[in-house]
Amino acid sequence: MGIIPGSMGARSNITRGLGNADALKTSSHGAGRVMSRNVARKTIALEQHRAALQGVESRVDTDVLDESPAAYKSIDAVMAAQADLTEPVHAIKQIIVVKG
Repeated sequence: MGIIPGSMGARSNITRGLGNADALKTSSHGAGRVMSRNVARKTIALEQHRAALQGVESRVDTDVLDESPAAYKSIDAVMAAQADLTEPVHAIKQIIVVKG
C-alpha cells in the first residue's frame, strides 16, 4: 500500500502496488513538476493560483506561487502512466494545505 500525492489543489491516491519487478516493485512518489520554481513564480498569476485552490484552506499569496497546482503534472496523467505499477484504491481530497 502507498500514497501518491497530487498537487496542493488535486486529490491524492491511496494505492496498492502491483509488484512489477521491472520497476523494482515501486511507483512514483507524487505528481512531479511541469515547471521549475522560478518559471512558476514568473508565469502563474495570483488569480490563477487562487482559482486552483478553490475549496482548499491554504495560503494564497505570491510567496507560494511556486507550489501552485499549475506547476505540477496532472495526477490523472501520472496515475495512467503507471497503471502497470500500482492501482488506485481510494482517492482523497485535501481540505487544508500548510506551506511555508
